[in-house]
Amino acid sequence: MAKIAFIGLGVMGSPIARHLLNAGHDVTVYNRTHAKAELWVTEHGGRSADTPAAAAEGADAVITCVGADVDLEAVTLRGEGCFKTMRKGALFIDHTTVSAKIARQLAIEGRDRGFLVVDAPVTGGQSGAEQGTLTIMCGGREKAVAEATPLMQAYARKIVHVGPNGAGQTTKMVNQIAFVGIIQSLAEALRFAQAADLDIDQVYEAISSGAAQSWQMTHYWHSMAEDRFNFGLAVDWMRKDLGLAIEEARDNGATLPMAAMIDQFFADVQHMGGGRQDTSALVRRLPK
Repeated sequence: MAKIAFIGLGVMGSPIARHLLNAGHDVTVYNRTHAKAELWVTEHGGRSADTPAAAAEGADAVITCVGADVDLEAVTLRGEGCFKTMRKGALFIDHTTVSAKIARQLAIEGRDRGFLVVDAPVTGGQSGAEQGTLTIMCGGREKAVAEATPLMQAYARKIVHVGPNGAGQTTKMVNQIAFVGIIQSLAEALRFAQAADLDIDQVYEAISSGAAQSWQMTHYWHSMAEDRFNFGLAVDWMRKDLGLAIEEARDNGATLPMAAMIDQFFADVQHMGGGRQDTSALVRRLPK
């Protein structure tokens, strides 16, 4: 089994690290809030480290799952970042949703240091992380992805090598663009059903096995109808993800009118105090 440094114990990182430990790997964790790392070790086992560099020393693989570009840069390249102590030939896997730009930058930095680097954003939400059923979209060299795959199988249902470094992140942008369009249409459909005084459960029964069916419908239809919004990616984080996609589109020439519009809808939800609610809170903008 591998000696793994895991950096970032948020709602996604914490269960992923737990799956690795349960699979028999030797896991050392680091979290910016040290008390959180110590609590994780108390609950699950393994060890904690005071810095990313200390966690990565002697590791076969370093896995990160943090918040944004600035956080990823901090735990890899800056100060006591893990790239300072990773050994030549070690594997670096990043599960953060970040820009393709920093993914490519880390690939170059890693190559120069003799690391194997994979940008590997995930989809499946917190429930997928908890259950070990994530889908992972990987960017990197074939050798790097091949070495990362046995580790990721501990918490993934599907692993796809989508292209060179950076392609994992741009594929995640594709996912988020599609996701927000579906959740917005679901919100409108739900409000229409309510305005028509239809039985929400019977409507779900009628349409959830046909052409309108979606992952979002399965997971959010009933909670949206009940004004419960604590089941997935927060609005604040989705706005970050859409910002990455819109910025990338400026570089590659794509046009994203729907994504840009829904990004502003999410801004409305933030102004309503829903920044930490999940993306299905889009329905709050629409009158009942």
